[in-house]
Amino acid sequence: MKKETIIENIIKNKQNPNLKFELKEKTEAFSSQLFYTLFDSDTSVVDNINQLEEEFQKIVDLACWAPGKPCGKIWENYLNELPEILRKLNLDAKAIVENDPASRTIEEVCLAYPGFYAIAIYRLSRPLHLYGLPIVPRLMTEYAHRLTGVDINPGAQIGESFFIDHATGIVIGETTIIKDHVKIYQGVTLGALHVEKSLTDIKRHPTVESNVTIYANATILGGETVIGANSIIGGNVWLTESVPENSLVYHTPDIKIKANSKIKSDN
Repeated sequence: MKKETIIENIIKNKQNPNLKFELKEKTEAFSSQLFYTLFDSDTSVVDNINQLEEEFQKIVDLACWAPGKPCGKIWENYLNELPEILRKLNLDAKAIVENDPASRTIEEVCLAYPGFYAIAIYRLSRPLHLYGLPIVPRLMTEYAHRLTGVDINPGAQIGESFFIDHATGIVIGETTIIKDHVKIYQGVTLGALHVEKSLTDIKRHPTVESNVTIYANATILGGETVIGANSIIGGNVWLTESVPENSLVYHTPDIKIKANSKIKSDN
């Protein structure tokens, strides 16, 4: 096949004229710059807010190709939300310091904890999701997902003083509701009981009430599943039904330990 024919066929099969990877790249850079603006002591808030506004407008222009999308004057509304987002993130960082014996300072949490970074980008993406800005909120949280191993959909509702430890492998689905002072460890899934396209915009992920701890690799599924306040969900638990408040739920594996007779006889 001639090179000209190959090129012609490739062009013919590029069927998404609005698919611009520049949008992804700019959104990731915007997310990083926004994090620096809120937390880095050497980053000028005044200078960066102006730069962020310019970059945000470029992102909006790339994202809002479809008619009828709510893309006008988003920046002014978003800017007004940043102080409250920072207040919540400071509480998240404080919760990590107060609950993780391995953490020593807020600075350590902000610099070294992937769970905190994932929470931060989620909280920064959440208002844009609520405004209806297409694609951008998901690009922000997927950027954090790639960097941290934590997948938090921007549609999830998460309360104050949220604690994630170790981070890797955590999945928090789109319609999840998490109340205040919740602690989650690595490998936890808050997911749907089953997946069908007809369930779009229907609550299909669990609700976690306040002061709940969910240990490593627990899986909690279903839109009607509620984990009652002050409960502890042990590691490797699989739940598809609600749990009353003040519950302790644990998984009992069948583990057997025997002496190795071969080693004993060799000695």
